[in-house]
Amino acid sequence: MKRWLGKAETTLGNHSDRLNAINIFPVADGDTGTNLYLTVRAAAHAFTGTDAGDVGAVLAQAGRAAMEQARGNSGTLFAVFLCAAAEPLAGHARLSSPLLAAALNRAQIRAWSALSEPVPGTMLSVMEAAARAAADVDSAHDGDDSNHALGLALDAAVEAALAAVIRTEDQLAALHAAHVVDAGGVGMLLILDCLRSAVLGEELQDELLDGLHGYDVQDPHIHADMPRDDGVEVMFTIALSPLDAATMRQRLDEMGDSVIMSQVGGAADAAGHFRWRVHVHVLDPEPALALIRSLGEPMDISVSELAVPRDPDVPAPGVPAFAVPDADARNPDGHER
Repeated sequence: MKRWLGKAETTLGNHSDRLNAINIFPVADGDTGTNLYLTVRAAAHAFTGTDAGDVGAVLAQAGRAAMEQARGNSGTLFAVFLCAAAEPLAGHARLSSPLLAAALNRAQIRAWSALSEPVPGTMLSVMEAAARAAADVDSAHDGDDSNHALGLALDAAVEAALAAVIRTEDQLAALHAAHVVDAGGVGMLLILDCLRSAVLGEELQDELLDGLHGYDVQDPHIHADMPRDDGVEVMFTIALSPLDAATMRQRLDEMGDSVIMSQVGGAADAAGHFRWRVHVHVLDPEPALALIRSLGEPMDISVSELAVPRDPDVPAPGVPAFAVPDADARNPDGHER
């Protein structure tokens, strides 16, 4: 699991520029690659003294770090995915086909439910397709927990994820018009191929992205030609009662869009409050911040403009194109998020 997330960090660093280039949904702000990279990096660097004999404990620790430092829609959804995937793996010393199927299914359900208005044709569809493919393999092999069955399930999950990425172009009008696939979906595909590679001890599949529309190195930054987006992205962590959490989701839905709410950790505090990581796009941050503070004390608040520079010659924030920077050159706060 540690090898998976480390490999995913490197891979997303190498692909962040192309993911940014085709990022036009839900907002054409050209930062999906950077957001995923920074979120996965937080997960990969989270490991401390976690019991290496418990796969679920390892991923739960990584998921908490990812959730606390999640960036943007794509990073937040990946953090939700990781936290949920850890739950069925708790107490297990190794991954198996039945556990993979359970983890992917729990993760995709949680990711869909975290969004107030989930949309097919995004990384959610890629998560769902991978989970269904793994479940089909597990069912066909009657719960076989051998390494062979695990390999078949991982192969099927990545193959289904690729097919789902290709379908995204025709599932969303904005992607179809721009003739590109969904950036978050491609990022999720890369993450799943890193899992396959780490578990099976095989190389990444270099040909996996061949032919994906908009993904050739020479293609322009598609988002540069899109209208500038008004408003801001607000993210924060807050402790709320279940009733206040429901109230916040309802009010934020009325106020903005791209609302994502997911619990950080599973236990309530002494007052019966749960910690939540919240993400929303709003035109004006002040009413949103007033609402948030009326319900609790937010932490780790970030407010960032959705509009970004449209000059494709300006390097994307975070990491350079197709190059992983030295560790000491990586700045977790270097992105506008």
